[in-house]
Amino acid sequence: MDLFAGCGGFSEGFRSFSTTGHAREHAFSTVAAVEYAPAAAATFQANHVGAKVMCVDIEKFDAYDFEGGIDVITGGPPCQGFSGLGKGDTFDPRNSLWEQYARIVSQVRPKAFALENVDLFFKSYEYERLQEAVQPRGPLADYTLAEGILNSADYGVPQARRRAIVIGTHRSVGKAITLPAPTHAKVPARTDGLLLFDAEPRLLPWVPVDLVFERSAALKISGTFLPDRQGAGNIAGPFYTREIHIGRNPTALSLARYQAIPAGGNRVNLRGVEAEVGGRIVYLGTESWDRHHNGSGDVMGRLRLGQPSVTIRTEFYKPEKGRYLHPLEDRPITHYEAALIQGFPEDYLWHGTKIEIARQIGNAVPVGLARAVAEAIHHRLAT
Repeated sequence: MDLFAGCGGFSEGFRSFSTTGHAREHAFSTVAAVEYAPAAAATFQANHVGAKVMCVDIEKFDAYDFEGGIDVITGGPPCQGFSGLGKGDTFDPRNSLWEQYARIVSQVRPKAFALENVDLFFKSYEYERLQEAVQPRGPLADYTLAEGILNSADYGVPQARRRAIVIGTHRSVGKAITLPAPTHAKVPARTDGLLLFDAEPRLLPWVPVDLVFERSAALKISGTFLPDRQGAGNIAGPFYTREIHIGRNPTALSLARYQAIPAGGNRVNLRGVEAEVGGRIVYLGTESWDRHHNGSGDVMGRLRLGQPSVTIRTEFYKPEKGRYLHPLEDRPITHYEAALIQGFPEDYLWHGTKIEIARQIGNAVPVGLARAVAEAIHHRLAT
């Protein structure tokens, strides 16, 4: 069961895990999902046809019908109240939505659950309350927790995205499930031309974004609009991942800024730079950017070849929000490229407007990270 399911990143990771190595032989299948946003729920349903997808307010969801029928519950409660990019509002009502997750776990009583959030979740009051929930007489008293901050790049995802992961193991399972061990490392040491790693088994190097852009280079950007297509409930779509390779129409000033930023550069490269825009000479930087010598360095930044991307957020199509410019071309990354960086396959189906789909992509759990969690849980449950 997938809660706060979004477009299905967690479920896609679990579905893509196979004990045999064959993509069509799934170790897990999603039985049910709860998602409040209609477009995201439509995307989830389009890709997980056999699941019962409920587009409802999770506070009104009664899960007792699923008691005893679910092995694993996954989910990522909203993170805006914890995110360093947000207001950090201690009283944001979304902060306590993890309680609904805990309520459903206590009703369904799965063998295990996996909860995902931003890394600052572990420093929050709500996390303290989650720890209290597993104490005697708490709603999750039958569960033992394993928690840690995992970087998706350490699991073969071409994106350095740090996430708080909590895995709960029901006492009936026995030994607690542990977090997945990394399969990749940032920079292995070099000795006599050989790659050496600090840990055993030997880890692979981080996966860079290069392959994503090699794939997108073979696909023409299809304008600035999605195809004119409507699904059930008058929700736009479905669109294959390759159909959301859409661009933007930048202003002349924005385009001049893109052109002035070198490979690996960012807003700092615009300091003191002028260019002709619309027949007049204008300054390409801003007073705000010039005043800040620390922080926000990734604004108007180019993704770096040879490295994983930065965290893909919900407004990745706006380079003024972060390091979201193409490594070489004078444009922001597309929805298609962002979806590939998150690990979604070419044949994944999307519903919604451009903004809704971008929000789905940015909010998703990276598929490769979810797959690693699935493997750790399956390994314990199968033994």
